[in-house]
Amino acid sequence: MHTTLSQLIAGHPADALALGAPGRGWLTYGGLRDQASRVQDALRGFGVGAADRVAIVLPNGPDMASAFFTIAQAATTAPLNPNYREDEFAFYLEDLSAKALVIEAGYDGPALAAAQRLGLQVITLVAEEAAGAFSLKCETTGAGQGYVNAENVALILHTSGTTSRPKIVPLLQSNVAASAQNIAASLALNAEDRCLNVMPLFHIHGLVAAVAASFAAGGSIFCTAGFNALNFFAMMAEAKPSWYTAVPTMHQAILARAGRNAETIANVPLRFLRSSSASLPAQVMGQLSETFNAPVIEAYGMTEAAHQMCCNPLDRQEPGSVGVAAGPEVAIAHESENRLIDGTGEVCISGPNVTPGYESNPKANADNFFDAGGQRWFRTGDQGALDADGFLRLTGRLKEIINRGGEKVSPLEVDDVLMDHPDLQQVVTFALPHPKLGEEVAAAVVARDGAEVDEKSIRAFAAERLADFKVPRKVVILDEIPKGATGKMQRIGMAEKLGLVTPA
Repeated sequence: MHTTLSQLIAGHPADALALGAPGRGWLTYGGLRDQASRVQDALRGFGVGAADRVAIVLPNGPDMASAFFTIAQAATTAPLNPNYREDEFAFYLEDLSAKALVIEAGYDGPALAAAQRLGLQVITLVAEEAAGAFSLKCETTGAGQGYVNAENVALILHTSGTTSRPKIVPLLQSNVAASAQNIAASLALNAEDRCLNVMPLFHIHGLVAAVAASFAAGGSIFCTAGFNALNFFAMMAEAKPSWYTAVPTMHQAILARAGRNAETIANVPLRFLRSSSASLPAQVMGQLSETFNAPVIEAYGMTEAAHQMCCNPLDRQEPGSVGVAAGPEVAIAHESENRLIDGTGEVCISGPNVTPGYESNPKANADNFFDAGGQRWFRTGDQGALDADGFLRLTGRLKEIINRGGEKVSPLEVDDVLMDHPDLQQVVTFALPHPKLGEEVAAAVVARDGAEVDEKSIRAFAAERLADFKVPRKVVILDEIPKGATGKMQRIGMAEKLGLVTPA
C-alpha cells in the first residue's frame, strides 16, 4: 500500500480528470501534481516547513479540496469550519499551534481577525481558471525546511467535544493514505468513477471518503459549494457522477425532492450511494435503494480512524448493520477491562489507519488505547456486537445509552421503531434528565409533508412495539431537528437545545 498522499496520485495518467466544479474547467492529475509542487515551493518560500501546521479556512469547493490535498503533501493541514466566530477560531488556532492560516483572496472575516490577534502568518489563495488550481501569496518570506514522509502528520482535526474539551487528533500521512485506499477498495472505485461531493471539507468524511479515496483510485470529484437539497439534482445533472457520499439527514432531504427529479435520476444512473457519520435508518436505506435503483452502502467511520472502519459490501447490504471490517481489524472489548470479549461490548479497532494517539492528552490515551493479543487497540466509544458473518451492529454511543432507573435503553432501537411510523420522516431519541430515574427516554420527530401527528398517538405507536420502559415519555414535534456543523443530529445535549432542561 502507498504510505503518503503524494504516492496516491503519482501513477495516474497526466491527462486524466481529477477535480471539477460548477463554472470551472477540469483540473487533471498532471495539473494536480504540478499544483502540489508549486504549493510546496511557495510554502518553503514563506518559511513554512514540513513539520509546521497550516490552518485552512476556505469555502467548500474544489479549491478547498485541492488546498487540503496539496498542502498536506508539504506540511500539516488543519481545516477549520468557516462558520466559526472569532473567539472559536482563536481557540482552535492556538490549540493547534498553527503557524499560518490560508484564506481566499478578499476574505476579511473572523478567521483573519483571530490570526492577526495571534500573530500568525496569513497566506492568501488566489483561484485560477481550472477547478482546484490556485496560487499562494504571503507577505512573510523565509526558508522552510524538510520533506514529508509517511510518519509526518498530514492532518489534524478536533473531536466534536460534545461532553468535554475537544481532543486533538493527529493523522499521519500513512493513516490517511491507508484509509483512502481502504475506502477505494471497499467501494471498488476506479478511474471511471466520479464522486459528487456535497460533504463539508473541514470534516474527516468529506476529506477522506470523497477526496482522498477518489484520488487514490484515479477517479474524479465534482466539488459543490456544500450540500443544498434545492440544487442537488441540478448538480447531479451537470456532474454526471457514479456515486456520492452523505450523512443520513442529507439522504433524507434528497429523498424528499426525488419525486420531482425522476428524469435526472433516470438520466444519471448511480453505481451506488454511500452513507456514513451517523446511523442510517433501515427504512431510509430501502427508500434510497428503490428510488435510485442502486445499492446503498452504509459505512462506519470516525476521526481517530482517518474515517472508515466498517463498510457494507457492494454485493450484500444489511440494513441496520454498519457492515464488515473494511480496513482495520474490528473486535469487541470489555467496557471497563482491557480485554477482548465475545458478545456485546465496546467496539475497538486496530490497524494502519488509526491515529497514533491524542496530542498532549495522556489521560485520553490511557482511557482509549490498550494492548491485547500483541496488538494496540483503540476504543471507539460505541457499543455493539459482531454476528456470525462478521457484520457489526451498533447499539449506540456508550455515552448516549439511556439509563432509565437501571434499565439500559438503546436510542438506535427506539429510532428504528419510530421510523416505521408512516407519518414520521426523521427521528432522534435522546436522554431527558429525570429527578428520580436519572434519565428518561425522549424523542424529537419531524412529520412527513402534509402529515399531522400528535405526541399521544406517537407514544401509543411505540407502546405497541416496545417494552414499556423504552417508550418515550416525551415526544417533541419539530419542523426541523437541530444538527451539528456536519449535518449530524447530536443526541448529547439535545434536551438542552430543545429547552427541556436548564443547561448546567
